[in-house]
Amino acid sequence: TSLKYGDYTINVVDTPGHADFGGEVERVLGMVDGVLLLVDAFEGAMPQTRFVLSKALAMKLKPIVVINKIDRDGARPLEVLDEVLMLFMDLGADESQLDFPVIYASSRDGYASTEPDGGDKKDLKPLFDAIIKYIPSPDADADAPLRMLISNIGVDEYVGRTAVARIETGRIYVGDNVTVCNEN
Repeated sequence: TSLKYGDYTINVVDTPGHADFGGEVERVLGMVDGVLLLVDAFEGAMPQTRFVLSKALAMKLKPIVVINKIDRDGARPLEVLDEVLMLFMDLGADESQLDFPVIYASSRDGYASTEPDGGDKKDLKPLFDAIIKYIPSPDADADAPLRMLISNIGVDEYVGRTAVARIETGRIYVGDNVTVCNEN
C-alpha cells in the first residue's frame, strides 16, 4: 500500500510470513529500504519471524521493531522486546542493526507509541515518524534512463498486464511505453 504522511509518501510492502515462500520473501525485501518487524506482544517472535528477519539482516536492511497488540490481556511487551533482542543477536545482527528503534502499537485500536504502555493512545504518528527518521529514502537517479526491478507480474481483466516493481533509476508516467529487457 502507499500512503501520504505530510510531505512524504510511505510505501508499505508485506512479506509472506514463512519459509515456504522464501523466494517471494527475498523478492519483496529487494524492493524496500528498511523493515518493520511486527511482533505480537503476547505470543512473541514466531518461527516465521526468525526466517524473515534473517533475510532482512542479510540484506543489511534497517529494522524498526513494532510490538503490536499491547492492548491485549496478557500482553508482555518488555519481555517480548528482550526476546526480539536475543533473536537479533542469535541471527548475527551487526551493531547498527542491534540499535533498532521500538514502537509499541495496537493496530486494532489504531495507535502507536514509543512507550510500552501505549502513551497517549492517540494515533499512528509515532510509527510514521519512526519510518521517516530511521528508514533511508530510496537512492535513485531520477534523471537516468528508466530501470525497474519487477517482483510480480499479473493480469487484470480490466487493466491488462500489470507489474509490481521498484524504480531503481529514472521516472515513469501514465501512458509511457516501456520495453522489458533482460541481460541478453
